[in-house]
This record gives sequence, C-alpha cells and structure tokens, in this order.
Amino acid sequence: MRWALLLVLAAVLGLGLAAAGVALLAGGEPEDLLPDLDQAAPSAVSVVRVGDAYRLTFASAVDNLGRGPLVVHARRPHRGAPLMAVRQEIHRGDGSSRERATADRVRYVRSETHAHWHVLGFERYELRRARDGTLVAPDRKTGFCLGDRYDARPRARIDGEPPEPVWTGDCGKGRPGLLELSEGISPGYGDDYVPRLEGQYVELSDVPAGRYVLVHRANPERTLVESDYGNNAASVLIAVRRPAGEIPTVVVLARCPATADCSR
Repeated sequence: MRWALLLVLAAVLGLGLAAAGVALLAGGEPEDLLPDLDQAAPSAVSVVRVGDAYRLTFASAVDNLGRGPLVVHARRPHRGAPLMAVRQEIHRGDGSSRERATADRVRYVRSETHAHWHVLGFERYELRRARDGTLVAPDRKTGFCLGDRYDARPRARIDGEPPEPVWTGDCGKGRPGLLELSEGISPGYGDDYVPRLEGQYVELSDVPAGRYVLVHRANPERTLVESDYGNNAASVLIAVRRPAGEIPTVVVLARCPATADCSR
C-alpha cells in the first residue's frame, strides 16, 4: 500500500513539473539547459604592418543561442600553480545545476592591450589555402575573457535570456593572485574581440598571393558541452594580393557564417 501511494505521489509530482514547464528525462532527471555557441564569420579583415612583418587582422564574435548559460568556474590550489582547472556549470530545467570537469584551463595573461585571466583555446583562427584546405597560418591567440559584451538579438528574446547582462566582469583584471574566478556568456548575449587586440591576427609575411579561407572556430575541441556543435565554425573567402614593393592587401570575396569551408 505504501509503495502504491509513493508511486501515485511521484506521478503527481512529475505531472506538476511538466505543467510548470520543467522537462524531465527518462528516469525523472531534469533536463539540462545547455549553451549553444554560434560562431560569427570573421569581420573587419585587413592587413597591418608591424615592424618588418605583415599581419592579417580581424574581429571575432561568438553568440550563445542556447537555452542555458555558458558558465565556467576556474580554481587552482595555490598561487604557485600557473593554470586553473575548469569546471562547467550546467543549469537544469528544475532550477538546479550541476558541474562537470573539463580539459580546459585558465591562465593569467599579460599583454600590451590587457592583463587578466583567459580561458585557453576557447576560439581558434586558421588561414587555409582555398584550393586544398592546407593550413598556411595558425593563430597565436592566448585565450579569451568571457562575458556578456552585447545583445546578440536586440529585437528578439530567446528562451532563458536574462533582461540584463549577467557576466560583466573583467576576468580578474590586474589580479594575478586569484585562486578562483568564474566567467560566462548568458543566453542571448555574445562575446567579441576587435581587430588589433592582442592575438587577433595570423601572420601573413610568408603567405604568397592567392585565395585563402580564414576560419574561426568556437569550442574547437568540444571540451565544453553544448546543445549543438554544428554552428561552431564560420569563415570568409579572401584574396591576398602582394603588389611589388607595397603592403599586401586583402579582399573579402565571400562570407560563410555557417561553415568552415568558404571555398565552395
């Protein structure tokens, strides 16, 4: 009799959660509300001269279009450890959350333009030869300070989007002694980096004239759990021109916001 009563109560509770909009998985577990990182196509592509070298510079941006935020918690055991280990916090449909260990790391980075804690390898840049996809110039990006830097869809709200940006901090700027910190991107918001900021380039000095594909990839190793990895790469097809005795120039021939292969 007692078991029958418990089963009835469980069924009633399940129906109540469903009525409240809480999705339950098999076994009664609440649904994970996952982020969905949408990589924007490279923009503001140009060539700059730095000393005797040439760089292909660009802007990059990643939006979170998922039902849940991307949240990472970084910790290290003591100040002598150069890297923090990362755990991803995953929000759930019943209002709870869980954490999972990741292979990601966070490091304090000092550069000419900024000094704070970076999530390493969050986004990668590649310059590939258009005709066969050969990698000709990788990036030198040290990582990213994640945050709600802009409203990804100003004219519409998506499920789970907070009315105001949540992650507005500076990732421990000027605080290399931190033992822990958190970074993130809320649903409906995005994080961007402008051209000429530290690491926003690939080397162009030894790249001959021709057609190339500049690829940007978010979460390239899929170390962070998302609801969809199909929109993690975007690209542009460019023509690099090298007039004799002059600074190289670049022309964008096509933009491909949904694929890494803009050569097609």
